[in-house]
Amino acid sequence: MSGNLHQAGVRFLRQLGRHAETIMDAYLAGSVGDDALEPGVQERLVKDGILYRPEPGADLHLRRVVRALLEEALRDDRNRQIDANTGTTLATFKTLAAHYREALHQGDFAAADAYLADLREHVYSFCEGLGHSVRVLWGRINNEFGYVGSLNAKIRENELAQAQVSELLAGLELIDFSELAETAGELRELRRLLVTRLQRQVSGCCQELGVVQGRLLELLGRFRKIQGRTRLLRGWLLHAEQQPDYRPGSHTAQPSMPQLLNLAEALIVPAAANLHDSSQEAELLALAAQIRAQRDERPAAPLAEAGELTLGEVESFEVQPSPIQLAVQEYLCAVIESGKPVSALTWWRERELPWDPETWLYQVIGGYEALPDEQRACFQLDPDGEPHPVFNGNFIVRDLSLWLA
Repeated sequence: MSGNLHQAGVRFLRQLGRHAETIMDAYLAGSVGDDALEPGVQERLVKDGILYRPEPGADLHLRRVVRALLEEALRDDRNRQIDANTGTTLATFKTLAAHYREALHQGDFAAADAYLADLREHVYSFCEGLGHSVRVLWGRINNEFGYVGSLNAKIRENELAQAQVSELLAGLELIDFSELAETAGELRELRRLLVTRLQRQVSGCCQELGVVQGRLLELLGRFRKIQGRTRLLRGWLLHAEQQPDYRPGSHTAQPSMPQLLNLAEALIVPAAANLHDSSQEAELLALAAQIRAQRDERPAAPLAEAGELTLGEVESFEVQPSPIQLAVQEYLCAVIESGKPVSALTWWRERELPWDPETWLYQVIGGYEALPDEQRACFQLDPDGEPHPVFNGNFIVRDLSLWLA
């Protein structure tokens, strides 16, 4: 059986090579006339399944499989066919897996190997089909549907691509890997094909299709914008043709500019001071000098007459730590005892400390920085927050986490 298939395949490929010019003419023109081929050659190509006549008296056309082969080999932009028939493919997987399990159970290892090879070919073909569909979509997106000439045709092609992406995603949702795992059972080869490889391919395809959907919507928005501006321009040209004596008025003399003409970008863009930009250091120093000069110009308040100063014996005293410093020390001890990251604000809420959160966070940072180097190296301080939305380079701290390094 395999020998006959080999001979038939070789004969088919030789036919393709022998009549390559005629086949490419039919591929590019869509059909080939009867006068371009001899009757014997026509009969041979039709018999081998390369050409066919759709109806009596019509020209010869390429078979769908031959056209699909050329489109895939040539990476033709006109290739817009996507196979989303996932249900039938899943049924084939389950059927072949059941045949394989039954053959193994009966001890027919030759038949089991044949069924496994067939299943492996179907799984590989399905994965290759998914990759081919994604490549086709990316090819149409990257050239912005350049194979069509009008903007309306581009929008229709975009909508077709979105529908195909939705069909692909709907088909992939039919795949139940828990059911496939039950079908594979404990057989290692089936699990590797139906679970491991298939799940990896489907997951990557779903992620890429999500990106494709975003790009398609972005392209559709741009096409709609261009279409709206084109219609506006055509309407203006039609108005100018119908009323050739029309002269626009002085819009600058009006109290408000019409919205139709008020399309210019703002001259002054939003700005924000960046304290970390060294190129603005001179301007910032000049501003600071002006502020200092204005403060120096204010009249100084007269000093009260100083009384007689008498130096006595210095009394001994002891500096008592403030309550907030003691609270910071307790917080550090709690971090050491727990051995896990402890949030400063969480600890502040649990202890119901009287100070406001900002003062408490400043004190925690100061207590951490005041530790000796060898003790500070034992801790790791991690700020939790987000960048400032206006001033570049500034970071807003919402909370602090401290743990043992």
